[in-house]
Amino acid sequence: MSNEAVKGHHEKAYALLKADANKILKLIEVQMANLTMPQCPLYEEVLDTQMFGLSREIDFAIRLELIDEEVGKQLIAQLERELATLHEASTKSL
Repeated sequence: MSNEAVKGHHEKAYALLKADANKILKLIEVQMANLTMPQCPLYEEVLDTQMFGLSREIDFAIRLELIDEEVGKQLIAQLERELATLHEASTKSL
């Protein structure tokens, strides 16, 4: 496989993982705005399940050498920061 094709696969894998992280953020935003409070067990279960699924996707991409481990860690850390900010804003508005 050519270097260009490999690079394309790496970029596509990262873009897909980033899109999944954004979907989780949007899902939690909608859930917090319309359905439940952050202290609700349903909220926590959805968040835990989604984050676990994303971490497994990232682990898989790392094992396939589609992304670097550090990139995967940064993606999870960024999502966790965004979720923490969203959670903080939600609890302040109560």
